[in-house]
Amino acid sequence: MSTIKQIPSPLFDGLQQMLANEDYRPKLTKAFQQDYEHAKAFLLSYRGSIDTFNSYRRDIERFLQWCQLKANKTVKQIRRDDFESFLDFCQDPPESWIATTVENRFIEKEGEKIPNKKWRPFVVKISKTDTKSGKKPNKKHYELSQKTFKSLFAIIGSFYNYLIQEEYTLINPTLLIRQKSKYFRKRQSATPIRRLSELQWGYVLETAEIMAKENKEYARTLFIMNALYGMYLRISELVETTRWKPTMGDFQRDSENRWWFLTVGKGNKERRISVSNAMLNALKEYRKSLKLSPLPSPDEKTPLFTARQTNQPLKNTRYIRVLVQACFDRACERLIADNQKEEADQLANATVHWLRHTGISDDVKIRPREHVRDDAGHSSSAITDKYIDVELRERHSSAKNKPIKPDFMQE
Repeated sequence: MSTIKQIPSPLFDGLQQMLANEDYRPKLTKAFQQDYEHAKAFLLSYRGSIDTFNSYRRDIERFLQWCQLKANKTVKQIRRDDFESFLDFCQDPPESWIATTVENRFIEKEGEKIPNKKWRPFVVKISKTDTKSGKKPNKKHYELSQKTFKSLFAIIGSFYNYLIQEEYTLINPTLLIRQKSKYFRKRQSATPIRRLSELQWGYVLETAEIMAKENKEYARTLFIMNALYGMYLRISELVETTRWKPTMGDFQRDSENRWWFLTVGKGNKERRISVSNAMLNALKEYRKSLKLSPLPSPDEKTPLFTARQTNQPLKNTRYIRVLVQACFDRACERLIADNQKEEADQLANATVHWLRHTGISDDVKIRPREHVRDDAGHSSSAITDKYIDVELRERHSSAKNKPIKPDFMQE
């Protein structure tokens, strides 16, 4: 990769390719090659979580590309002013660095892996509703969210801490600007949790039940909906990853006939989730559709989900997203048919992760906060507290009927 070239090319391949030493190797100068090798080692230290690896790869790659193509400095030469320039750049990257669709990093050409010329470090996105209405992404409208910006800042800071430990550099340029309000907005209250309304969730679940009755193939869709909501699972916890292979045997009964689900989630943390009677019934129905016994035997190795074509453990979350989206779409159609267009419009923008948020939000109203915290795998009660909206309800209720006109103007 040349420092003269202004259109960036991908630097890092997928995790599996990197672990197998089958990844693409960019051509770099000696100085930048050292940056690359240290960055690669840093990324591979997060091999236990594909989601974490992907987010770290995205931001480390952006930083290295900026160092080479814009600053023409190695990571060892970057100082505070340079890093501020990088942050400004990420907030308003040139259109040549922005794509309107997510592209593969590399493609095969004549049996050789080469960088995909359509790939870019930044991608402008639009809502699912806008996509369905025929609108196209506009590079001029690219915006880096505060959440993504804070993540980028933290990742680069962590990268420099790693480099200091490796004695590759002595300075972490992120430390002196951590509290600058120029880059970080302060919120008066927590960011609202994105979740389904009671009506939306009711329609989604009922739709999944209807689909399962119409075609037994959709029994897995119904079980997925129950698991995402009823056990607050992340989508990555439903498929096989480098850290975990979910099986039927992960539903476990203890000596007092209580059922639990064992999983390994974010941060490579193992946790046991309490299984409700309703969730246990959902499991029985799903296993019935697979012609299995009602409940799993101890240490049963049957994969929780398998790919239809190969009957091998499911490894791709994209398949689950497609199933969930199909259910969301049909639920939207039913809402519109029942004159609930506003609810349908909101549901049209929902993602799979909203089901986890919805399950937590509904349960924290009726269960002890600490119990929900442990089942959700939250690192602290402060995270769970974000789902408690009693104060918001009371605050809005007190404001709902406050007048604007003085009394003498009231009719």
